[in-house]
Amino acid sequence: MSEGGKASGAFRTIREVSEEVGVAPHILRFWETRFPQLKPLQRGGNRRYYRPADVTLAKALQKLLHQDGYTVKGVQKLIATDGLAAVLQHGGEEAAESAPSNVETPLATAPEAAAATLSADAIARLRQARDRLAAALAA
Repeated sequence: MSEGGKASGAFRTIREVSEEVGVAPHILRFWETRFPQLKPLQRGGNRRYYRPADVTLAKALQKLLHQDGYTVKGVQKLIATDGLAAVLQHGGEEAAESAPSNVETPLATAPEAAAATLSADAIARLRQARDRLAAALAA
């Protein structure tokens, strides 16, 4: 069981995800328009239900956009060049650790599997970008 009494594999409402990720519901809806990989199920009345993999991606997006200083276009470019696994990996350990191992979706890759799918060049570019961001923030 996770917070709120729901099982870790349970679907979440937009309110639950917004509270867990730390962004307003309208931000999640905006991200859905910019990142087609974030696609919750929509049931009657257009109610959104986020799968655990969607929550993992939302956490990674929140970290990249709100903490690491990426722009939406920057994250889109990161996904296009290095793949979704890079975004999940770059999103931090908490995003990677929260990816359920028993759900078979492309978003639910383990950190080791995500690293294995990245080329050494892609990992080096990510590390350089991280170092440049850290230097810019320290200045």
